[in-house]
Amino acid sequence: MVTSHDVARLAGVSQPTVSRALRDSPKVSVLTRQRVREAATALGYVPSDTGRALSVGRTHRVGLLVTDLANQFYTHTIAPMHHALESLGYQLVLLTEEGDSDRVADRLLSTSLDGALLATTATDSLLPVRLRDRGLPFVYFNRRATTIEADSVEVEARSGMRELTERILDLGHTRVGAVLGPVNASTASNRELVLRERLALRGLELPDELAHRGDFDFETGFSGARRLLELDEPPTVIVCANDVVAYGAFNAARSLGRDVPGEVSIVGFDDLPETRWPLLQITTVAFDLEAMARRGAQLLVDRMRAGADEPYRHEWFPSHLVERATLGPVPVR
Repeated sequence: MVTSHDVARLAGVSQPTVSRALRDSPKVSVLTRQRVREAATALGYVPSDTGRALSVGRTHRVGLLVTDLANQFYTHTIAPMHHALESLGYQLVLLTEEGDSDRVADRLLSTSLDGALLATTATDSLLPVRLRDRGLPFVYFNRRATTIEADSVEVEARSGMRELTERILDLGHTRVGAVLGPVNASTASNRELVLRERLALRGLELPDELAHRGDFDFETGFSGARRLLELDEPPTVIVCANDVVAYGAFNAARSLGRDVPGEVSIVGFDDLPETRWPLLQITTVAFDLEAMARRGAQLLVDRMRAGADEPYRHEWFPSHLVERATLGPVPVR
């Protein structure tokens, strides 16, 4: 196996000069850099990322930490985040959050990352505390914990949820059901809060019998919607915690032979690309997910370069209603 020492011998320089030349260090003359590169090419030498990381104390690798790899939200997040980081000279490493906070922190640190984007952080998670204690820079993406402050990029859900709820009520719906997200997810609690507030302003409420709570997944949407639709007095509209939950609710309605939106309306949140499919055409709340992913990457790189003393930044992406085929007027029964 060819090493940098072989390149040094062929180029007639020292091994440290080879390392500096291949990093385009200004401390090495242009002619020497050219000679080293020609020697490296002749020998088929490829610099080791690990070796370079050890020499400079950085790996230029950052982690994206999620809990559910099957969730389409993260599928559509990875590509723009990867491209943004690549343009800034970093590689994206995808990691799953399994185990307690200490174990996850150990795994992040053992992977030799320069920083991390925390995408599925629970409000009561201790992981951010563990990472701060161990000096690993991180940014909250989409969700945040209340345990410790850090840079964050999130959706401003109030405007979109307000539009959605007002439209539902203007269409005559008074028996509103919901398939809600986890109580310890900031995204779920923010959306639920606005829904309940807007209902209350019209003298309505979301009773326990019309609410189902679970994870942000298809199975929660399917089981929750089936339970609501099999009530003696089912809701005329089901507000879902996100689009993936709405996919499950849509399929549950179809499995029971219920027409959407003729017998029940179904709405989501996120405006994932699949919601635009002609087969689905789901009414939802939209925001610029790709821009948010790119901005999260930039915030993390900024934090890694600035250090811990700079003030934390919190950025919010506006949301708005996108009305499609799954929301209609209250059915006549």
